[in-house]
Amino acid sequence: MTLKVAIAGGGIGGLAAALALARTGQQVELFEKATTFTEIGAGIQLGPNVTRILQGWGALDALSRLATRPDRLQVRSATTGGVLGELRLGNAMAARYGAPYLTLHRADLHGVLLHGVQQTAAVLHTDCEVQSFEQTLPMVSVQTHLGKQQADFLLGADGLWSHTRAQLLGDGLPHRTGHLAYRALIKQTDLPERLRSQNVTAWLGPKMHAVQYPVRGGEWLNIVVFVHGDVPEDFQNWDHGANAADLTSHLTDGYTPLQDLVQAMTGWRLWVMHDRPAMLGASQHTQGRVALLGDAAHPMRPYLAQGAGMAIEDAAELGLALKEATPQDVPAALQRYAAKRWQRNARVQARALRNGYIFHATGPMRWGRDAAMKLMGERLLDMPWLYGYQQST
Repeated sequence: MTLKVAIAGGGIGGLAAALALARTGQQVELFEKATTFTEIGAGIQLGPNVTRILQGWGALDALSRLATRPDRLQVRSATTGGVLGELRLGNAMAARYGAPYLTLHRADLHGVLLHGVQQTAAVLHTDCEVQSFEQTLPMVSVQTHLGKQQADFLLGADGLWSHTRAQLLGDGLPHRTGHLAYRALIKQTDLPERLRSQNVTAWLGPKMHAVQYPVRGGEWLNIVVFVHGDVPEDFQNWDHGANAADLTSHLTDGYTPLQDLVQAMTGWRLWVMHDRPAMLGASQHTQGRVALLGDAAHPMRPYLAQGAGMAIEDAAELGLALKEATPQDVPAALQRYAAKRWQRNARVQARALRNGYIFHATGPMRWGRDAAMKLMGERLLDMPWLYGYQQST
């Protein structure tokens, strides 16, 4: 007996869940409020904990053709340009964890997942938002623009401002972090040769940090610069226009190597960063026949490069939990999913928050960070607990 699944949201998390569930034979119906399936954003990093899952879904080959496989992560001082530490990626990371470390454009990941879902029997709706739901013991009734739909369970994968979460948990809106993200993409051939790169570089400075890496087979360079600040108006419209002058006002004259790159980039966008506290229990992942996934459940600061990764891990675990479930089993199966996921997601949320304090350190804490990085670079940067994650069987 298969389950009828309703999914709210067609971003990376929603499509990953649709693929994971459809692969096990579930009847999936996905509702996306946008008129087309698109992904807003720029670059994304996927560690071996994520690419291992994509490999199991048969999506890694297609993704690898669009991605870049950098040889190393290099941490540098934003003020001096000096190298603080390195982590081997490339063949070393793949050998250590059995899957590669990739950098790519978010739209490319979204497109590969969408193509995978389209090869299944899943039904996809655009311009159709899940507005509300009602739970009963045997089913959940989902209200959309198409009318009411009956399902065995509803998955809220509708992102940071999730309507599903608002009705399920009623715990208010995400809060602004006081950090801003400036993002830009540029063709590497449009940069001076000395600014081009095929590796990941993290620049650490007082009250800021930046990350750059190649995407789209190495032909483009993605950069994001995180600074302290806020934007008082239109905070839910998180994608704003910006320019290099806006960003350089946050950087001192001592940031010469990074300033050169910032000045050379064009098309800057400004994002206002939001998050929620780390998860406190399984009840924040699921209640009854409604479950949450990805940013709807555990939005996190991007300082561990694992936001999309945790959504894909969620999707894989959800697919396993529901694989053998009957309609009557659904609440218990969703509880197993929540029990498997909430503590790991809470740990990643907390570690990402901690990284922000470390990356933006000032004074003696900054000096200690730099000294430790120079002494134990790879030991500090490698995270077996994160990259070696294996989903349950």
